[in-house]
Amino acid sequence: MNTPDTHPHAHGGGLGRHPGDADTHGQAMPHGPAHSAVDEEHTVHTHGEHAGHSTAMFKNRFWLCLVLAVPVVVFSPMVGHLLGYHVPAFPGSAWLPPVLGTVIFGYGGLPFLRGGLTELRSRQPGMMLLIAMAISVAFVASWVTTLGIGGFELDFWWELALLVVIMLLGHWMEMRALGAASSALDALAALLPDEAEKVVEDGTVTVRIGELSVGDVVLVRSGARVPADGVILDGTAEFDESMITGESRTVSRSPGDAVVAGTVATDSTVRVRVEAVGADTALAGIQRMVADAQESSSRAQALADRAAALLFWFALVAGILTAVTWTLLGSPDDAVVRTVTVLVIACPHALGLAIPLVIAISTERAARAGVLIKDRLALERMRTIDVVLFDKTGTLTEGAHAVTGAAPVPGTSEGELLALAAAAEADSEHPVGRAIVTAAAHDAEARRLDLRGTDFRAATGRGVTAAVDGARITVGGPNLLRELRLETPAALGPAVREWTSRGAGVLHVLRDGQVIGALALEDTVRAESRAAVAALQDRGVKVAMITGDARQVADAVGAELGIDEVFAEVLPQDKDSKVVELQDRGMTVAMVGDGVNDAPALARAEVGIAIGAGTDVAMESAGVVLAGNDPRSVLSMIDLSRASYTKMIQNLVWAAGYNVVAVPLAAGVLAPVGIVLSPAVGAVLMSVSTIVVALNAQLLRRLDLSPAHLAATAAESGRAGARPLAVPTR
Repeated sequence: MNTPDTHPHAHGGGLGRHPGDADTHGQAMPHGPAHSAVDEEHTVHTHGEHAGHSTAMFKNRFWLCLVLAVPVVVFSPMVGHLLGYHVPAFPGSAWLPPVLGTVIFGYGGLPFLRGGLTELRSRQPGMMLLIAMAISVAFVASWVTTLGIGGFELDFWWELALLVVIMLLGHWMEMRALGAASSALDALAALLPDEAEKVVEDGTVTVRIGELSVGDVVLVRSGARVPADGVILDGTAEFDESMITGESRTVSRSPGDAVVAGTVATDSTVRVRVEAVGADTALAGIQRMVADAQESSSRAQALADRAAALLFWFALVAGILTAVTWTLLGSPDDAVVRTVTVLVIACPHALGLAIPLVIAISTERAARAGVLIKDRLALERMRTIDVVLFDKTGTLTEGAHAVTGAAPVPGTSEGELLALAAAAEADSEHPVGRAIVTAAAHDAEARRLDLRGTDFRAATGRGVTAAVDGARITVGGPNLLRELRLETPAALGPAVREWTSRGAGVLHVLRDGQVIGALALEDTVRAESRAAVAALQDRGVKVAMITGDARQVADAVGAELGIDEVFAEVLPQDKDSKVVELQDRGMTVAMVGDGVNDAPALARAEVGIAIGAGTDVAMESAGVVLAGNDPRSVLSMIDLSRASYTKMIQNLVWAAGYNVVAVPLAAGVLAPVGIVLSPAVGAVLMSVSTIVVALNAQLLRRLDLSPAHLAATAAESGRAGARPLAVPTR
């Protein structure tokens, strides 16, 4: 949000609102019909065919089926024949494979059977239907053989068991790489307290949040969260609004100022008149936008699903042609055997592992590089990104004040100016004061002077003052000068004009009522930001920046970093629309942000990337989370996406290529020349295909994804670096 940064001890307009800034506190986000923002209609399933399934479900079924599959394989006559060992025999041993195989089919295969039925009903065949067809055909054919019906030799119990086990393993690995779509909404809901202290005639009474009404007055104590959007009636406090803005600094709020539900009063107690509750609060509006954006982005189809759909039709047509052809040739027994073989081997193990293996290894490699991949689709989409949209404050910049310039009047040195200002600010807890003290601590002359202040005083909206070295030192912004009817000395004019032209905040230092110098305070561009921008552009990706800052501030940062497009003076609720604007131009967008107000945009973008030091909501809304604050980590995601997509294609080509060769052979295309693919050989080839896919996926481990390495080219070209820029007003 555009939160004006006012010194609680009154640095006034010096670091306050800039032209174009807007105070959005208290404005409810756009919303529809009043209802809970976390009700069932916003429950989102983003896992496609996995909807309703959990990681634990696939894991539990995998381990049990794996244990049951061991005796099925060991007691299989076909496996014994292939490996050249005598199958152990004892009374009833012949029934182990069919009995355990049936349990595996019914328990382990149930998710695929249900998923296949769903795909069949929706007329959208995919991986689930392909797996369901293969295990169902293997199950029926194996029982036909076990019961001795028709004299067929179609003992697929071991193949059925391995197929179910491997598919459960693949889907378990895949589900582990997916982000839960509803977690962002849960994180948002958790920002609100369960109860509030409602002010009544004889004191206060504790009520549930749902019992509050517009017009009620609530008491918000130090350390407590605001229960609903409202306006302060009495009291002044520093508010932690990081859950809304992503900023770590506190903001002073006094009577008449609006406060937002979920923010925290850090140092004092205030009374707040409720202006919006429930679905009308800003937080609820953000919840709705996150849910809507997640729902709209969940319709994309995964690469493996598309491949499985094509393979399903290929297998079905091949099976039908096989059955018809051999029946017409007068060999119904061959028609049954070869059709069953075609349908069973048409679902190779390799296809079930091709994508999950790459995702699992990619996720592990990304984690080592400080990138947490929560959504498999984010991994696929990142290679197609046309533009990366960075939120400015806290992402490209540090999001904290720093003294970036000192201009003393003649007769006063910079070190003395810093020493006097720091002595006056020594007892201040405001980030501006701490920044001045820090700057003095890094200046040799200021350290040598080692001045101390006494009789510290602060006046809201004007400045701070203290007795230092026998003089009265005051530090404040433009409001202070206006109140004292003072002008900026001519000697300071050029420096002050240069600072203000790029949006810096300016504080004046007075000694006994006379201006002796000025200080510039600005946000600091991260040392890695320019290298990240240059390296992205080297990869053919445009870079855009979005901020609530005034136009001149945003343009200064954009020009310094070489950013392609800058969106300035953007209200929090409009960030989402800027993503849509880029998408309407035909661009694929990756959004990088760190605040709650970034959450809808993170969810709306094709890929949402949250800074790990940001809010929980931003991280839950994104498909990717950067563990640190280094924007160069976006490069890791792009390069990994491109490399992993290549591996996915290679694995799918291998898996599908196996089918292109194996299915016709199993169908008996070369039977006239004596070449027929038996069920046993087909099963062996499937295993070989799986091994090849697994080894190919392992090659991803050779990638060097360290941000410093990936941005090395840009850094060596001299484009990397940093310069303090822009007031952090978001």
